[in-house]
Amino acid sequence: MTEQAWRGCVVPDDLLYDVDMNVWVRTEDDVVVLGMTDVAQTMGGQIVQVTWRRAGRTFSRGRPLAVVESAKWVGPFPTPLTGELLESNESTFEADVAIANRDPYGAGWLARLRPTNFEEEREYLVDGATALDRYRVLIDEHEIHCYRCTQ
Repeated sequence: MTEQAWRGCVVPDDLLYDVDMNVWVRTEDDVVVLGMTDVAQTMGGQIVQVTWRRAGRTFSRGRPLAVVESAKWVGPFPTPLTGELLESNESTFEADVAIANRDPYGAGWLARLRPTNFEEEREYLVDGATALDRYRVLIDEHEIHCYRCTQ
């Protein structure tokens, strides 16, 4: 995995991004893995709780797959793609609720989804270089400096 960074905010090149939703997407055959971007976990602060949606249901683009609560924010984790929720990373978060703060692109993934409209909704996703360009504007405007929680 190669990555680029701006003010400490990492954006891996091998993922797709919905920058407006602050969600990354990794394709694995007919399934996608979803998680919070480094910028999202930094803006929210240390995660203290996640409320999960039930697997087996279909969710439309933009609907929450979980509700994330951090030290300074509570909000939805939206899906950038319509599809069936196959799995949530609930057991990992139960063992270490701040895993997305330490490893947002690895062990801190939030959901696995089987997209049902990928070809049409792919237009909302951008590659790593484009995501970094768009994040640079946001990072500079809000003077964001990404960090990873250590505890």
